[in-house]
Amino acid sequence: MQLNITGQNIELTEALKEHTQSKMKKLETHFDHVTNAHVILKVEKERQTAEATVHVSGADLFADSTQSDMYAAIDQMATKLDAQIRKHKEKLKDHRS
Repeated sequence: MQLNITGQNIELTEALKEHTQSKMKKLETHFDHVTNAHVILKVEKERQTAEATVHVSGADLFADSTQSDMYAAIDQMATKLDAQIRKHKEKLKDHRS
């Protein structure tokens, strides 16, 4: 999976990059056909936002999360994407049967 991480109004530290990469790698455990992902980390005053677009075979999935802590926003965004990927995988299984 190709992963692009972009920061808006935030300096991307190695810790943020590693945390984001580890969360996005977990998505591949549920579905092998994840081709690429683009993650945008934003800071606007007190709001920390993480949003991601993931390209999988047959669909483009999007999730975002806004929290007061960037790590919590990344965790919640990854959880949302994980649910979407599992749902997409189930749709493919049911359709082929």
